[in-house]
Amino acid sequence: MIGDRVEVLVDVGSGVQRFEIAATKAGRRVEVANIRGTVEVTEVTRSGTPVRTARFMAAKVVAVVEHPALDGDARATGDRDRRRGDGGG
Repeated sequence: MIGDRVEVLVDVGSGVQRFEIAATKAGRRVEVANIRGTVEVTEVTRSGTPVRTARFMAAKVVAVVEHPALDGDARATGDRDRRRGDGGG
């Protein structure tokens, strides 16, 4: 889904570098897998065909932050009121 994205923070020796992988078209999603010492982030179509893949050494990965896409209703109504903390209105 558009808005579906994953941030990967990787130790590069002199600091931490941030990589962002996002779903680029409607209907695509981003999947994360930890396979044999690598963290694999893949953008896939509705049918499951991989479009692009990023691979990182698991020993160097500091954090993986997933940002799932919000559906249209949550973005338009409750999400804004929940952030204010006063229950809306």
